[in-house]
Amino acid sequence: MQTESFLIKDFPQDERPRERFVQNGPQSLSNHELIAILLRTGTKEESVLQLSNRLLTKFEGLRLLKDASLDEITAIKGIGAAKAIQLLSAVEIGRRISNLAYDDRYIIRSPEDGANYVMNDMRFLSQEHFVCLYLNTKNQVLHKQTIFIGSLNASIVHPREVFKEAFRRSAASIICIHNHPSGDPTPSREDIEVTKRLAEAGKIIGIDVLDHLIIGENKFVSLKEKGYL
Repeated sequence: MQTESFLIKDFPQDERPRERFVQNGPQSLSNHELIAILLRTGTKEESVLQLSNRLLTKFEGLRLLKDASLDEITAIKGIGAAKAIQLLSAVEIGRRISNLAYDDRYIIRSPEDGANYVMNDMRFLSQEHFVCLYLNTKNQVLHKQTIFIGSLNASIVHPREVFKEAFRRSAASIICIHNHPSGDPTPSREDIEVTKRLAEAGKIIGIDVLDHLIIGENKFVSLKEKGYL
């Protein structure tokens, strides 16, 4: 029978996996500590960390646990159906993440590709949205991020905000995009100044700004094609 007697909170604070997760990140925890967070409680006879350790010993670590069935996990004393389902759900999420195919990512080979990727989302926006596409070395889109909403201004679009996500995603290059709610994608002086400022910052840190696209009503302008990059 499970009990609340051996909650993780009963351990000294520096030994609590959840607290160390918050302070130092998930990479600081061992496998059995991560599993203990999922299990949450132990039994009358053993703590949740001991139960987690016993689970991993039974399955010789994560290698066999990833293929364990619900019946096999619930056969372990102290682990009921609810705990087993939580574990198997976490395993399945990990499996799906690892199976994500990079070849399925959208590839940008031209300004048209970039514009097509965002056109339906951005053409009808009533405010200006400044968006960045973060690409890998194969020009596949790793991530799309709205940096800010409002009138474009060189003092507002700070390179720090643009490139912070590039570092986080290990991006090789960036495509900047913003819309003109008027429907006319003709670049303004501010558009050109922002583009040059970001391109210069990119050169310094080694992350190329490939283009800056301005989205209008079912049409766009590439500042690279206009010679501003």
